[in-house]
Amino acid sequence: MKFFIVTCLKEYQDDVCKIFKEAKINVFSATDVIGFKDNQSLNLLEAWFASGDEKFDSLFVFSFTGDDNAGLAMELIIKYNTESGTKFPVRAFIVPVEKASY
Repeated sequence: MKFFIVTCLKEYQDDVCKIFKEAKINVFSATDVIGFKDNQSLNLLEAWFASGDEKFDSLFVFSFTGDDNAGLAMELIIKYNTESGTKFPVRAFIVPVEKASY
């Protein structure tokens, strides 16, 4: 069993759901998150008039799934990022599950 995790901009929600469906990951959870990107300069004079850190409406999607499903989903995410050419790629992670309570 694997813990498959995806983070992406909220605008990509439909695309990520299609990828999960194509990988036959039919049960998953999603939650809204706000992503922060701190590009603060070390030179305080340069940042004196800055408007603040950038914030992004993001999505955190995850599922406990089989090895094959997680592997296929990862391949599809990589393909999606390559073909979309976005500067905000979808991030995916596969984490092994050592034990489960069921």
